[in-house]
Formats: sequence, C-alpha cells, structure tokens
Amino acid sequence: MQLHEIRFDAATPIDGYGAGFFRIGGQVIEGAVLVTAAGARVWGGFEDIDPLLALMDDIDVLFLGTGAETAHPPAALRARLEEAGLGVEAMNSPAACRTYNVLLAEGRRVAVALLPV
Repeated sequence: MQLHEIRFDAATPIDGYGAGFFRIGGQVIEGAVLVTAAGARVWGGFEDIDPLLALMDDIDVLFLGTGAETAHPPAALRARLEEAGLGVEAMNSPAACRTYNVLLAEGRRVAVALLPV
C-alpha cells in the first residue's frame, strides 16, 4: 500500500476540534463555525441560513455537522437549501470534519457548517 501526504494547497483544512471549539487553519474558533476552502468564520447555527445560501455559486455540497450526535437539521432549513439547489448532507460534527477534509484534499468544491461537540 502506498501512502500519500495530504496537501491542501491554499485551502483551509480543519485541524481539530474539542468541547465547544474547532481548530481551523491553525486558528481556534469557539462555538458554531462555517468553513470553506477560503477560510472560516463564526456561524449562528441552524437559524443563520443567509451565509449558507451565499455559498451556492462556490460549492457543490454543504456538510452540516450536527454536534456530537447525528441529528436531522430543521426541515425548513433543509428545504430552503435544497430549493436553492444546494446539496446538503447532515452527519455528526466529527464525521463532517473528516469528510470535508478528504474532499477538500481532492480539490472538491465543499463547505461545512458545524455545531460544536
């Protein structure tokens, strides 16, 4: 088996997470966060839909990290994002971090909105 070093080029990977925070591109952000290849910012949670909709032209899929456990996001949120044509995948936040990093390393157009664990 061959192992290859993961390269993110100029994209912003998720370095780690813990109780109530995420480490992204070397920066610690407490609370919910929205991460794209361009950077990370504080996110207001499921009620804060406008920043997610603003990503429509830049990404193909949005991962929703629902915290420590996998949960369904609010139906109205999912419906609004899907009506706008944005692919949405919900999973627990640790899985969302891993999935985001893998697809980011592949050069895919992805973003992740995370609730803390």
